Amino acid sequence: MQMRAWARAFVGGALSMLLACGASVAFDGETYRDAQVAFRVPRAPSEWRPVKVSDAKLAFRDDTRGASVLVTARCGIPSDDVPLQSLTGQLVMGTTEREYLTEEVITFDNREAMHTVLRAKLDGVKMSYDLYVMKKDGCVYDLVYVAPPEQMDGGKATFEAFCAGFRTLLVDPRGGT
Repeated sequence: MQMRAWARAFVGGALSMLLACGASVAFDGETYRDAQVAFRVPRAPSEWRPVKVSDAKLAFRDDTRGASVLVTARCGIPSDDVPLQSLTGQLVMGTTEREYLTEEVITFDNREAMHTVLRAKLDGVKMSYDLYVMKKDGCVYDLVYVAPPEQMDGGKATFEAFCAGFRTLLVDPRGGT
C-alpha cells in the first residue's frame, strides 16, 4: 500500500521526493531489472528526462509539457489482489471533480489491463491523467502520464506508444532474467 500512496502523491506532482536507486537495480535505457521484477520498454523520447523517485521503478519528466511519467511495479502484496478498477481508483485517490474520458479493459502485454483517461483536481489544480494498470504473475504494474489539461494532447500519443512497447520479463531467482 505504501507504493500506491506514493503513486497518488507523484501523480499530483510530488516530484520533489528525488532519491537514489538501490545498488541491485539495473536499467540500460530499455530493460529494467531488480530482485523482484524485470521489464522492457521502448527508449524514452528525447523530451523525457529521467528522474529518480522513491518507490518508482522508472520516472521521467517532460519539462516542455509540464508532464510526468511514472512506471511502478510491485509483487507479492496480498492487498493488491483486488479488481483492476480498484487498483486504478487507488492511483487517483485524493483527487476531486473526476471526469472519466476513457475507462476500458484492454489487452496489455498479453494480459487484461485497465486503461483510464481522466481529468481531475488535486489540491484544486486541474490535471489530466492517462493510466494503465495491469496484474501479471503476482505483480501489479502501473504506467502513469500526468499533465496539465492543455498539454495532455501534445504528449498522450507519445506516452501511449511507450506503453504499447512495455513487456514484462521473467526474473531468475538467482539474480538474472
